[in-house]
Amino acid sequence: MTDDKGWSKMLTPFLKYASVGVLNTAIHWTMFSIFYAGVGMPQSWSNVSAFALAVTFSFFANARLTFQTDSSPKRFALYFGSLGLIAYSIGGLTDYLALPAVVALVMFSAISLVTGYACSRFLVFR
Repeated sequence: MTDDKGWSKMLTPFLKYASVGVLNTAIHWTMFSIFYAGVGMPQSWSNVSAFALAVTFSFFANARLTFQTDSSPKRFALYFGSLGLIAYSIGGLTDYLALPAVVALVMFSAISLVTGYACSRFLVFR
């Protein structure tokens, strides 16, 4: 017999985080497209700018819905800084390699799901 409560206790916060992530991704991709294709910003700055908007939503939604904790300027700075570095690095890499913009979006979305959850659970909202 398996311990279903143990798995559920670990899986539920991740599923909530992933659900917020779907909305966060929609915000990020939409704003990236506007900044990159509409405004003409490079991928690195388009990615980090879109990220700034999306991560603000994500931070407050996850604080309240996923981790049931208070938000604070310190927590926000830690969340924003750690994931912002990843967003800018991926955008910079795709600029350097002259890859299509969609590569930056897909790479960041995949990497930030795992790293963002780990950072949130064990560092920002612990």
